[in-house]
Amino acid sequence: MNLPIYQYRTNESHLDYEFISEGPKGRIKKVVRFLQISDDVYNLGFGDLDEVTREISDTVITNNKDSLKVLATVASTIYDFYGEYPHRRVFVKGNTLARTRLYRIGITNNWKEINMDFEVYGLENGEWELFQFRRNYEAFLIQPKEF
Repeated sequence: MNLPIYQYRTNESHLDYEFISEGPKGRIKKVVRFLQISDDVYNLGFGDLDEVTREISDTVITNNKDSLKVLATVASTIYDFYGEYPHRRVFVKGNTLARTRLYRIGITNNWKEINMDFEVYGLENGEWELFQFRRNYEAFLIQPKEF
């Protein structure tokens, strides 16, 4: 994707990614964490890092006026993840309907680039289907085209 991103760093396993969001609220450490939930599926967790507990808070609304750059950075970590784990799928779901909708909008707005490399499925009423525009999905499943 041709959007600006934050520089991030990852650990040796390429399962944890950290970057700093910069804006009116200051410098806020963000974390993307891929957690294995089945043999071939990893959950994408994302949020602000609590420096004390080292836990990710996905309920905080940072409002640092950089949401597009943050989402582009998260998307970039997915590409990096697939460099290490090409035969896995990534499960993505916001902790609220509004956040899941934000992810859908991000997918829609960048569909041309995403669709070149990935198949995206949406969960609706307990059924997975290939991603379609203007559908309100409960979650998403992403896998490389050559899965």
